[in-house]
Amino acid sequence: MQYITILGATGSIGVSTLDVLARHPEQYSVYALSAHSRVAELAAQCLQFRPRRAVVGTADAALELTRLLRGQGVDTQVEYGEEALCAIASAPQVTGVMAAIVGAAGLAPTLAAARAGKKVLLANKEALVMSGQLFIDAVHDNGAVLLPIDSEHNAIFQCMPHAHGRAPGAAGVAKIVLTASGGPFLTRDVETLDTVTPDQACKHPTWAMGRKISVDSATMMNKGLEVIEAHWLFGAPADQIEVLIHPQSVIHSMVSYIDGSVLAQLGNPDMRTPIAHALAYPQRIASGVAQLDLAQVATLQFERPDFRRFPCLALAFDALRAGGTAPALLNAANEVAVQAFLDERIGFRQIDRVIAHVIETVPHGAASSIEAVMEQDRLARAAAQAYIAQRLAA
Repeated sequence: MQYITILGATGSIGVSTLDVLARHPEQYSVYALSAHSRVAELAAQCLQFRPRRAVVGTADAALELTRLLRGQGVDTQVEYGEEALCAIASAPQVTGVMAAIVGAAGLAPTLAAARAGKKVLLANKEALVMSGQLFIDAVHDNGAVLLPIDSEHNAIFQCMPHAHGRAPGAAGVAKIVLTASGGPFLTRDVETLDTVTPDQACKHPTWAMGRKISVDSATMMNKGLEVIEAHWLFGAPADQIEVLIHPQSVIHSMVSYIDGSVLAQLGNPDMRTPIAHALAYPQRIASGVAQLDLAQVATLQFERPDFRRFPCLALAFDALRAGGTAPALLNAANEVAVQAFLDERIGFRQIDRVIAHVIETVPHGAASSIEAVMEQDRLARAAAQAYIAQRLAA
């Protein structure tokens, strides 16, 4: 029996993970679940899966969850805060950790899982984007296993030679190709993007996702973060990573080899496929996803991204090339800007301007420690907030 902790259980990845686990009760048991503030949903999950522990964001949320669970006769131990998140990610009983907390908040518990030598199922992009080499070192030094959950990185993982050792060139890899749907504004007139509303930005044509990641998909910052993540996962430099728009979202990514071969991973756009792959690796288990019908898909289209339409993608490539804490600045500024857009404080096209301002004005250096990274994260958030406040006052 494998015991699984899910960090971010009430989000779309968490819900999909529980769906897969429920199909295989003979192989998997839920050890712990976490959610920040969606207490009622977490209580319902605890009622169904009976985890030993549940973690929420605040003391008030913990009291509410305890009340709901005891009223249903559920004796799950309830805790709150970052320290508790790290504890459920590193507990001795835990086999695998689904790291699905969105944003910088997921960094500490994901690192804790790596340092405890766990099987880390990585859905949290920010852990790698922010801490890069520090995270890879934690995995390597503690014998952890790192398995990517993002559909694109999971696809690359399946197409790479198993012993690539983060040296793709030595394994005959010419380039890694990340596919992108292009989001909801792929064909919209660029001049009209200033008037986009949060609801429009969150209406993804293919994937069902949370609001923050949906906006990231609309700006293609999501793909930019994935480029940085691919660098750390597979050891490829920026010039060996290409982004290709593929609106059907059937080919999830590709690896091109020096002999002219291209290996691609295809499947219906459903996150339960990469989740099931990572949970069972190197075996395979049923995910509940329908088999792909290529005759029904019929046409697969590809185009290169337009950086004028998607400036956030260009900013991410620049941050990767700059190295050090530049990706942490990029990520922090983006989180602040996206939230400001969702709160209708800034327009859609101001997101990339906030990020560019922060990267240009906040000095970045070596990512020598988690403390240094988090300090850069703090400075970037403050600079982004100040810039937004200044624009609103103007």
